[in-house]
Amino acid sequence: MSDLLRAPAELKYAEELDWLESVDDGPKPFSWRLSPKMVRLFVLGSERADGLDREIQQKWFGDRSIVERAIVTLASDRGLLLIGDPGTGKSWLAELLAAAVCRNSTLVVQGTAGTTEDHIKYSWNVSTVIAKGQSRESMIPSPIMTAMETGAIGRFEELTRSTSDVQDALISILSEKYISVPELDSDNIVFAKPGFSVIATANSRDRGVNDLSSALKRRFNFVRIPVVTNRRSEAEIVRFRTEELLRRHHIELDVPPTLLDVLLQSFGDLRASAAAAGSDDEKLESSLSTAEQIGVLEDAVLHGNFFGERELTARTLAASLVGSLARREPEDLAILNKYLHGVVEPRSKDEGGAWPEFLEGGRDAIATLS
Repeated sequence: MSDLLRAPAELKYAEELDWLESVDDGPKPFSWRLSPKMVRLFVLGSERADGLDREIQQKWFGDRSIVERAIVTLASDRGLLLIGDPGTGKSWLAELLAAAVCRNSTLVVQGTAGTTEDHIKYSWNVSTVIAKGQSRESMIPSPIMTAMETGAIGRFEELTRSTSDVQDALISILSEKYISVPELDSDNIVFAKPGFSVIATANSRDRGVNDLSSALKRRFNFVRIPVVTNRRSEAEIVRFRTEELLRRHHIELDVPPTLLDVLLQSFGDLRASAAAAGSDDEKLESSLSTAEQIGVLEDAVLHGNFFGERELTARTLAASLVGSLARREPEDLAILNKYLHGVVEPRSKDEGGAWPEFLEGGRDAIATLS
């Protein structure tokens, strides 16, 4: 896996999945590779009460009931729709679930304004059609059709970003569990095998872009992923995901707890400011999600490793935060400057610690971008 920029979960955790499969004696729906209990354990990690001979690390941080409802839905006749704000881990949970259930999380359709019905059904290899005519051999199945044929999990990212006609095409797949191929005279229906299901994701902030029809909503069980508000849980998520990302660069670094607290507090302050803002101009364009915290921390660690003293500093962290969150000029820079002067400066005087250096680094970054 060292030659892969980002290995899918089934490859990254292959040894762990193999071991879980070897000790799993629970009932498995359809062609699932793991029982529902083992799927939950793979996602949420093991506890001492599970009585396993080895520890299974936690990979997704959230409420157990959310994961359990998602697993139950995949074993039912309905699709699973994970909905929530950007950066709440919807795609990561979908990937983990698919990896645990069928050991293939790569059957993915990305929803955009340019996504067509062909992307979720099939298309044709033009050169093969010219040479041999239309046949199953010349047909190019979509990831969803491949999932149907193999009894696997198909994923549809950003469902509400796709147009209504694409969404309508998904209704028949979820209802009838087959795809007709009218271009063929025989063997012109692709039936879904047991185990097939669809995990879709949607951003709650996309409401109104391409709203789901009531018919499509009925084919999904909605599981809402809340924004992480618990400081301890968010710290675990940021630390876990950042360490994973940095291993690609062979960087083993323990993030100082004081600097992690500075990052978490800064995002908490900026979120509170955004919630109290009277207009969009008074809010940062950034969603201030947990995923963006991870990006800020990774950027700061890499900068310090490549161009600094091979350690994370408050100054570098502040520069990374400003550089990552200042997307509009001058609006976002003004908001960040106000935050530094109104919140960070008094805190640096009262609390000291890493805050004075963080304040200085933030000011320098704003001056550079202004």
